[in-house]
Amino acid sequence: MPTATDNTVTTVTGSAVPVRGNDIDTDQIVPARFLKEVTFDNMGEYAFYDVRRDDDGSLNDHPFNRYPNATILVVNENFGCGSSREHAPQALMRWGIDGLIGESFAEIFAGNCQALGLPTATADHETVEWIMAQVTADPALELTIDVEAETVTVGDEPVDVTISDAQREALLQGVWDTTALMKSYMDEVEQTADRLPYLNEFANC
Repeated sequence: MPTATDNTVTTVTGSAVPVRGNDIDTDQIVPARFLKEVTFDNMGEYAFYDVRRDDDGSLNDHPFNRYPNATILVVNENFGCGSSREHAPQALMRWGIDGLIGESFAEIFAGNCQALGLPTATADHETVEWIMAQVTADPALELTIDVEAETVTVGDEPVDVTISDAQREALLQGVWDTTALMKSYMDEVEQTADRLPYLNEFANC
């Protein structure tokens, strides 16, 4: 689970699930037919829904079936590409993912992850493949993403990763949740609203 004070996210620790493959798009992460739901409440059930199942509906050997308790997702290139649906990181978060490590992430997907407090750390191909190999060899292996230090500790072995400056600042300062941030300034919002003529039937004009 993330280590947090207020809304700050400094580290994420847990076991990992490796999902191999480049260009895994948001339609694979959460199929489009589930987007009709008006809340995100059930999205965790739909994470990788189709690719986790065979044609007869039975669960296959997809990593999400084999690593059901993982909290860190390890991926390859351009993860989260395709449509910009925010349901994709919502599905991952509600399934149990607290942080991601990959070779690269689609920009909008990474932004949507940031808005949920999920760090998206990147590393080169060799590093990611090494992490995947360690996790495959020991599914219970604990990983820690350190947002401030920009490292991932795999067991006892630290490796360097990169977290974008904007995401790193938002997570460390606890300003990634823009809705909560807005609510924390409701007094100022209400004061501004009271001064706007079109919200007050132009009473002060």
